[in-house]
Amino acid sequence: MHLRDLSQFLSELAENNNRPWFVMNKPRYDILRIEFLELVTRLIANISKFDPAIAGIDPKKALFRINRDVRFSHNKNPYKTHFSAAISANGLKKPSPAAGPMYYFHINQQGQLLLACGEYLPLPERLLVIRQGVIKDGPGIHKVLEDKKLKATFGELNTEDTLIRPPKGFDPALADMPLIKLKSFLVQKESSLAGVMPDELERDLARDFKASLPLMLWLRAL
Repeated sequence: MHLRDLSQFLSELAENNNRPWFVMNKPRYDILRIEFLELVTRLIANISKFDPAIAGIDPKKALFRINRDVRFSHNKNPYKTHFSAAISANGLKKPSPAAGPMYYFHINQQGQLLLACGEYLPLPERLLVIRQGVIKDGPGIHKVLEDKKLKATFGELNTEDTLIRPPKGFDPALADMPLIKLKSFLVQKESSLAGVMPDELERDLARDFKASLPLMLWLRAL
């Protein structure tokens, strides 16, 4: 994966986010897309070594399209300015009752890597299952969150989407249980890819995804 070429392409796309420019530069995009697919293919193979449930996942289905869905968005730019992929045990990458946790990463036009593991804004029925799991298996989830490698790699769970009070239908006495107030259940980290070589990126992604395995397995078992 030519990371410098990818960042350059995405940077130019951010400045020329329109169909004529994209059509003219599509040969560049096609080459980068193939390289990104090869990266995801190798990554799936590496993840499968410590998470066998990922073995056999179609890498093409793990990739997100670069086209944006602008139907309900104020931002009408037609293209995303990052390459992204989500790897899950059942091959799904969009929220659904059966989607479960995912290994996700993207690279943006500034050459920044975002890596996230878990479930981002799961659908209400799935979120209810997770919250019930927190209550039923408090010791289990706290053991997961205290895992040394997970904490060293990601720190705490992402708390960007958090309720002020316990969710509807839950005992108000659970107000001191912050985990049930979360709307997402994932860990994440960001880093710069400046000076990072392709083989280093593959190694670091696999290493960080492996650190999230206790959380991924806990969520998958619900």
